[in-house]
Amino acid sequence: RRWFLYSNEKLSSYVSEKIGTDWILDADKLTNFDKFAKTKTVQNRVNRIKHENKRAFADFVKEKYGVEIDPSSIFDTQVKRLHAYKRQLMNALRIMYLYKKIKENNFEMHPVTFIFGAKAAPSYYFAKKVIELINALAFYINNDPQVSKYIKIVFVENYGVTLAEKIIPATDISEQISTAGYEASGTSNMKFMMNGAITLGTLDGANIEIVDHAGRENNVIFGLTKEEVVAHQKNGTYSAWDIYNNNEVVRDTLNMLFNGPWADDNVDRFKAIFDEILTKNDEYFVLKDLVPYIEASLKAFELYENREKWAEMAIHNIANSGFFSSDRTINSYVDEIWHLKKLA
Repeated sequence: RRWFLYSNEKLSSYVSEKIGTDWILDADKLTNFDKFAKTKTVQNRVNRIKHENKRAFADFVKEKYGVEIDPSSIFDTQVKRLHAYKRQLMNALRIMYLYKKIKENNFEMHPVTFIFGAKAAPSYYFAKKVIELINALAFYINNDPQVSKYIKIVFVENYGVTLAEKIIPATDISEQISTAGYEASGTSNMKFMMNGAITLGTLDGANIEIVDHAGRENNVIFGLTKEEVVAHQKNGTYSAWDIYNNNEVVRDTLNMLFNGPWADDNVDRFKAIFDEILTKNDEYFVLKDLVPYIEASLKAFELYENREKWAEMAIHNIANSGFFSSDRTINSYVDEIWHLKKLA
């Protein structure tokens, strides 16, 4: 009710128009919206509402940060606590790869606005360096005439609920890219799903249940599984240096921490990030998953070009998000953990 009925009044009202209002107190009934997934008029309306939400967020960003973003671009969002296992760094490396590809190969892609929001613990030096890197990327890329046609970056300040209520209804792609096996559940992925975003993520936390309910074909999944991560850790079969030395994409991208324009002619500016990955043997498998992540991203960007198909995927996600209602969760606690009797 907070993250859909209140935060996305246009879309939730349209859902009520199509299936009635019973879903508000019984979220399982959102599944009735699923039957409209292939209906062109519904697809068009869902796309139009998303665009209106994106326009509203673009106006906010222009007023608040002075950055112009295109509502017709893909809004690709990662908003959550900054931690190494959540791999905001991998997202930044992906952007660096795309920057290099555009600069060197005149590569063209559907314009994407990358939206970040995160806070780091006061003493978490690595996390603060990642925030510094993302903001440095934003400064140089947003002001590059060649690249900014395809990429814009927005890092919202002081991320919290009020900002989330603006960002989540406007998002096309929900970044849920934590190392498999590390996320207990996650809640932003559920909120994005309910608001019609497509999950680009690993099989970690609630992503697993999102795929189970909305269909793997309606999201974009990549990367190591929890079992593969555990096997590497148990058997000692992972070497970050081997990947760095033998994979040209990984090596060239990581080297841009030193030779990219965001280094500001200071090769040591982001050396701490490089050292964290290589000297600690890439604890969260950023380098292992980087190329599959890039490939999955390009797949998602391509899928977006088919607006009707994208809307169909979004509708499947909206309609199957009722499982994540807190009502169902509390009822499960009542029945399975607390063993309480329900009052009539």
